[in-house]
Amino acid sequence: MLDEKLKSLKSILKSLDSAVIAYSGGVDSTFLSKVAFDVLGDRALAVTVKSEVHPQWEFEEAVELAKEIGFKHETIETEALSIPKFPDNPPDRCYYCKKEILIKLKEFARERGFKHVIEGTNFDDPGGHRPGIKALAETGVRSPLKEAGFTKADIRELSKMLGLPTWDKPSHACLASRFPYGIRITEEKLTAVDKAETFLRDFGIRQLRVRHHDQIARIEVAEDDIETLLQNRERIVKKLKELGYAYVTLDLQGYRSGSMDEVLSREP
Repeated sequence: MLDEKLKSLKSILKSLDSAVIAYSGGVDSTFLSKVAFDVLGDRALAVTVKSEVHPQWEFEEAVELAKEIGFKHETIETEALSIPKFPDNPPDRCYYCKKEILIKLKEFARERGFKHVIEGTNFDDPGGHRPGIKALAETGVRSPLKEAGFTKADIRELSKMLGLPTWDKPSHACLASRFPYGIRITEEKLTAVDKAETFLRDFGIRQLRVRHHDQIARIEVAEDDIETLLQNRERIVKKLKELGYAYVTLDLQGYRSGSMDEVLSREP
């Protein structure tokens, strides 16, 4: 089954002739980049978008990974907070940011002589609240993993077989996802969240979110990491209060992707 999906993916990529890959250093985009370079060689180029809504460590990690694996790689920059409507943080916030990024990638590809832009949406992704999917349709950017029927589990399994270090990498989302919808996003707030999460990562916690509720920091970690937080409770409270939070809380439900979307299902 996986062999058939991989064969289909390679066939899709070969038909593109040349492509810029939206590369974040995550599980999906790293796998897609690896296969794209195997198929297209120099007619593929991985491009990472640097923005204030992405942690600096994540950007640096993506750059180093590209060097390690041997991708031809470049970066472009965008200012998410200057995108109309994005800082107001409406429920379709991701749509405005995603569309801006995809347009920039298409312009970049056209200037460099690449025929297509591709990105790492997989077959599992369209479920749930995914306003960014609309931007893909509007810009004509292809999602070869989805087209070939790859699930997240498929991608992790094949990534492990290919020796990619991202095969078990936790999922990440931009820092804007830490804020309740309707709460204006500012550079100061993004910095506070980024520093809080970076501090917690130093305890060896891989999967975490610091959700920003005005003066409250709501920490989500996997169940196995809750004890680590409790053992370091005083240090964590002290640090997050230094970052401007009056209250530091632990979410007993633990980490879950898209927890800010839970309120949407309750709206009439």
